[in-house]
Amino acid sequence: MFDVEMLRRGIEGRDASALRGLYATDARMTIVDHRDQPSHPMEIAGNAAIGEFLDDVCSREMEHHLGQVVVSADGSHAAYLEECRYPDGTRVMSTSMLDLRDGLVTTQSVLQAWDEESQEKGMSAGAAAAMAERLNFSTPDEVRTFPHGRVEIINAAGGAIGRMTLEPGWRWSQDVKPLAGTEWCEAPHFQYHLSGTIRIHMADGTEFDAKAGDITMLPSGHDAWVIGDEPVVAIDWQGAMHYAEGS
Repeated sequence: MFDVEMLRRGIEGRDASALRGLYATDARMTIVDHRDQPSHPMEIAGNAAIGEFLDDVCSREMEHHLGQVVVSADGSHAAYLEECRYPDGTRVMSTSMLDLRDGLVTTQSVLQAWDEESQEKGMSAGAAAAMAERLNFSTPDEVRTFPHGRVEIINAAGGAIGRMTLEPGWRWSQDVKPLAGTEWCEAPHFQYHLSGTIRIHMADGTEFDAKAGDITMLPSGHDAWVIGDEPVVAIDWQGAMHYAEGS
């Protein structure tokens, strides 16, 4: 059966390791909110990628409370309510629907929302995300390098934006796979391509080229490589947070 007490310990104790133990190796998580809307939700595939996501969530300074939990009589489905609070008073609420196999999560669908208005003690995190900002990749918060490429990270509006520069000869399965430790790239991407040509090969066999001016939305499970002699430069709004960090 699904271990509800481990779920409670993981959520309320911000214990990513405990939570990771609740997911099957091939688990998938889908998240919908006002940024990742139903037509293009955040998709996270595999226990390793879900673990990275949970590490990030549990590292944030916020309180988590597990509300009502319901598990079906046959143990194949579950649902729960989670309520969170940031130090500035911003509240987040999410509901999750789970499909279970042998007591482990195989699919999770998350619907979440958070406060957008200013709080009595100052502006909420949601409102801060709507503030005007001017940032520049000439002074990134972090730079990660790997063979034939690098990604520059800027932290903004509670998330990470990356500028990827991939030199001729770069291929994910050769240059980043050893860092990721997964068969395919499991980072979902939402990118605007500034220069160069990159060929994208999805795990289902779909293949296409992306060039300057294109926008690509890639779910987990893909390989990619540079075509030609021009470096590929792309801005990534979704997959930069843990890209090429190493396992």
